[in-house]
Amino acid sequence: MPATDTPLRQSLKILRQLAVNSLHLWGISVNAAVDFINVSENTTFLITSPDGNKSILRIYRENYRSRRAISSELSWIDALRREGVVKTPKYFFGCNGYPIQQATTARLPAPRFMVRFEFVAGDTIDSSGDLTQKFESLGMMAANCHQHSLNWKKPPSFERNFWDLETIFGTDPIWGDWRDAPGVHPEVKYILEQVEESIKSRLNSYGKASKRYNLIHADMRFANLLVDGNQTILIDFDDCGYGWLMYDFAAAISFIENNPRIPTYKTAWLRGYRRIRSLEIEDEMEIDTFIMFRRMALLAWIGSHLEAPEPQQLAPDFAKNTALLGQKWLQSDFD
Repeated sequence: MPATDTPLRQSLKILRQLAVNSLHLWGISVNAAVDFINVSENTTFLITSPDGNKSILRIYRENYRSRRAISSELSWIDALRREGVVKTPKYFFGCNGYPIQQATTARLPAPRFMVRFEFVAGDTIDSSGDLTQKFESLGMMAANCHQHSLNWKKPPSFERNFWDLETIFGTDPIWGDWRDAPGVHPEVKYILEQVEESIKSRLNSYGKASKRYNLIHADMRFANLLVDGNQTILIDFDDCGYGWLMYDFAAAISFIENNPRIPTYKTAWLRGYRRIRSLEIEDEMEIDTFIMFRRMALLAWIGSHLEAPEPQQLAPDFAKNTALLGQKWLQSDFD
């Protein structure tokens, strides 16, 4: 049975075996410990060698990223590290001289791509208190990454996915149709279809000029930041792709869009951002559009990833609360 069709526990057991069987690809001892960390689009494991050295192994979901797309992600990581734009973990080359490895194991329908990353010490940001200062710093980080992507000459073979109207609301959305998510009953669907049409109208008018739409991290939230002393490390570029630059703020508040402090955090993020890069009034005006755009994408993501723990926990009220946010956003156009 394919791993995608098995219960999560069985799937993770198979992928862990793949990780164990693949240690030799990097010259790692078979006696290394392999411990599960997380599953979302991909599955990650902590590898601890007998000498205590640690690293992170990412096993890519089947048919989610091409080899070229993964190579392009690593190219941007290289450029950001080389030019000192942001601190982010390095990756390791395998014994064959390549960073991207491919292997399979029993009960997997097809080989999987894998990349081994450096383990970095640090703690995730405590999101229970006032995050105003942290959002200001995050705005600076986002602006630095955006400034780099606007000026960086991308390799000829560069390939990343798009975060746009077609990939979220089109005929073949990257995370599925939000209408298929749990809790999308007729009343919720009616509201969210109005939200979708308004988002489409506004973003079509806003346009895709390169100063507004370019290569972005697309998941720059606190879950992907590690703090070690006075340095902050940005991790997980797996979602990086072409999208609207202001989408990175919407990604930063993923799953907390109804927090009453969001207007304050938005102001702080923009203050930090403008320390690095200027914005036009149109950019600021559409940030709330991107918040709803991201929220709709997350609703679709929950509906298509119900085998994983986080979507299961979020699912019960997410559609209803998305509709409430959508109603408030639609009403703001008339206030």
